[in-house]
Amino acid sequence: MNTLRTTLLLAALTALLVWGGELIGGTQGAVVALIFAGAMNFFSYWYSDRMVIAMYRGRELSLEDDPELYHIVQELTQRGGLPMPRIYSIPQSTPNAFATGRNPEHAAVAVTEGIRRMLSGRELAGVLGHELAHVKHRDILVSTVAATLAGAISYLAWMAQWAVFFGGGRDDRDRGGNLIGLLAMMVFAPLAAMIIQMAVSRSREYGADEGGARLSGDPLALASALRKLEAASQRFPLQVNDATAKATAHMFILNPLTGGGLRSLFSTHPPVAERIARLEAMAQGKI
Repeated sequence: MNTLRTTLLLAALTALLVWGGELIGGTQGAVVALIFAGAMNFFSYWYSDRMVIAMYRGRELSLEDDPELYHIVQELTQRGGLPMPRIYSIPQSTPNAFATGRNPEHAAVAVTEGIRRMLSGRELAGVLGHELAHVKHRDILVSTVAATLAGAISYLAWMAQWAVFFGGGRDDRDRGGNLIGLLAMMVFAPLAAMIIQMAVSRSREYGADEGGARLSGDPLALASALRKLEAASQRFPLQVNDATAKATAHMFILNPLTGGGLRSLFSTHPPVAERIARLEAMAQGKI
């Protein structure tokens, strides 16, 4: 059911992108938008992992660099029947972690320096179990594709502003109707793309929490880690430019963009309190 829901949501994003292309450039514009989406997805499939690690200046770790971390990942991958991923350290004080890679054979897990200082080995295993569950479910690729399509739709909305400025495009016979469509594209398409991307990401986070808890065998350890991470993220925000933070927020175990109001409402992550409640119910055998 989760796979079907994700497939439908990604199809909706693609349809939104094609609709925007059609409004701006007619049938030819729709074809160009579809080709553009395919090219972006191809690029994301092959290069997103390297780009994200480079963005955060990740340093690859060996067994000698961090034996405890290496052994935790090794044990979890053996339990999950996964290949051993590359492990990276991110020079950030904020406690967080993420996984990347197009498939289990080309995966990487990254932890910040802040999370290594804060969590116990038991809690760290819960966090890494969550990230490896993402790898096992191929969530990284799905989330990257969703983010890429949403970004392309936002770019088309920006182009729609120029199309409106220059008269709405197409010929005089349908200019009025096309102008209304372009205005709708400007206002509603980015919002719709954000909501769809959020739905994809939130669904995957719940699945990774459950999968990670089963992989580590300790739902309460992950719940404890999430509680600590939420409190600390307020004190140690992610030190990176806004564009990078927004583009990669969906990858982290906890949304690094803190804040309430609309930012919380449209977060790519479910509320931490709800995630903790589900993990505690799981520990009591209710899930």
